[in-house]
Amino acid sequence: MAGAASPRPAMLVAMPARDTSDEQAIRDLERVALGLPAGLELTWLGVSGYRLTCEGVSIFIDPYVSRVPLRALLLRRRALPDPVLIARYAAAPGQVAGILVGHTHFDHAVDAPALARLHRAKAYGSRSLAHLMRLHAAADLAVEVVPYEAYELGPFVVRFVPSRHSKLLLGRKVPMDGELTCDHLHGLAPSAYRCGEVYGIRIEVAGIVLYHQGSADLDDAALREGAVDVFLAGVAGRSVTPRYWERILPKLDPKVVVPTHYDNFFSPLGQPEDLVPRVRLAEVPDEVHRVAPDARVAALPRVDA
Repeated sequence: MAGAASPRPAMLVAMPARDTSDEQAIRDLERVALGLPAGLELTWLGVSGYRLTCEGVSIFIDPYVSRVPLRALLLRRRALPDPVLIARYAAAPGQVAGILVGHTHFDHAVDAPALARLHRAKAYGSRSLAHLMRLHAAADLAVEVVPYEAYELGPFVVRFVPSRHSKLLLGRKVPMDGELTCDHLHGLAPSAYRCGEVYGIRIEVAGIVLYHQGSADLDDAALREGAVDVFLAGVAGRSVTPRYWERILPKLDPKVVVPTHYDNFFSPLGQPEDLVPRVRLAEVPDEVHRVAPDARVAALPRVDA
């Protein structure tokens, strides 16, 4: 990395946790229909990662299947894409029109350069994402986005909305905040994936609107577009964000809320799913319905289910 080595980051470490009420909630929520239009497919890759496919064209949002192990964080080992896991869990049925990244923490951005190069697709996101793409010799595939600008990607129209990352460190600080400045792939330990600018991602396709929020905070003044059909809602940091649901749900007015970012982001795909500690997923439906009583709360099975 450029400059002196930084101290080991204090961050929310996701250790395996089992909560039978949360496990039952997952099973119950997976039975709730999203009501997507015919021909539109939404696949959850785990953490905040998704693949959306329509008319044979796909986009990826915060794809992260390589699953950096906890020891890589603790020992400051490199965190790079795993091509075998990408081929197994992040395949696309046809053309890939874009890779969308809301911020550049490792559990959102590790796999974006590899997917972009594999599919010769542009990767859209912040200045930090563009820097990450340069490290992977893929600068030509990087698009540093302009907030609110419409990007037409096949059948999808995508806009990036300025947002904020939740302050996970006792509610006081964003972990690994600031710009990604690492100057070589060898320096890309998990802590080198700094947050960068944060965006919510608004997607119009097949007559509906989806909104992806990778972390449970928002810039209230920036979120100005209007109602959505499906809200892909990061829930892991909501307890440290004051009045999160009360602030965001009236602005989005979603028909369906899909919790995301609740599984353990160090735990490999292909193993039994475990959750972020104290995520209290079973409480999400009541939290949502207190603010938006008509919204449905649904969950998706993970890609390895």
